[in-house]
Amino acid sequence: MKKFKYFFNLDKEEKWLNEMAKQGKVLSGKDFKYTFDQVNIKEKRIKIDYRTFKSKKDLEDYILLFEDSGWQHLAGNKNSGKQYFMKKDAHADGDIFSDQLSKAERYKRMADVWLSLAAMYLPIVFIFSQANIINFKLLLNPKSLYFTPGLWELSGSSFWKAFLFETPFALGRGLAWLIFPTLIILYIVFAISAYMEYKKITSDNNLENH
Repeated sequence: MKKFKYFFNLDKEEKWLNEMAKQGKVLSGKDFKYTFDQVNIKEKRIKIDYRTFKSKKDLEDYILLFEDSGWQHLAGNKNSGKQYFMKKDAHADGDIFSDQLSKAERYKRMADVWLSLAAMYLPIVFIFSQANIINFKLLLNPKSLYFTPGLWELSGSSFWKAFLFETPFALGRGLAWLIFPTLIILYIVFAISAYMEYKKITSDNNLENH
């Protein structure tokens, strides 16, 4: 069974995956969608860590560490960030994290990844800006993107046919560059959100300890 769903909050994602497990549906793969296998044993505990790795060997060592602790790796690769585990040994600890602070570190690592992705696109935006490929003035005068002679003097069906035909080309030649600043903004927003989750968990933990 496959399901399309998106979670930013790792705790909410864990809760949903555990609810699916209670129905006998255990995660078996994750890319743009979740893949589940139907199993008979419904008492499963799913946990999520967030880590990326420089090499496949580093990932294998990481998985082996969890396997030795009684947790089975269900999904995740060296670049995916999210790593999914299921408790397979009844004698294993009830969580893959030793305390709340180590659990909060997931969000800090997530924030760092989002920020690195944003930083990766900054040079592209700078180069495009220097080459005059990026032109924010076009957003104020989108008509200049249309090259059809006399387009704006047309009316009725003639106008709409010409307009709709050229619009994809106009967007492609004039606004395709918007994808890069848009991604940068999104990545920064995601990073801030992840860091806020990290601060919230660490702050709550500090209050509990005082």
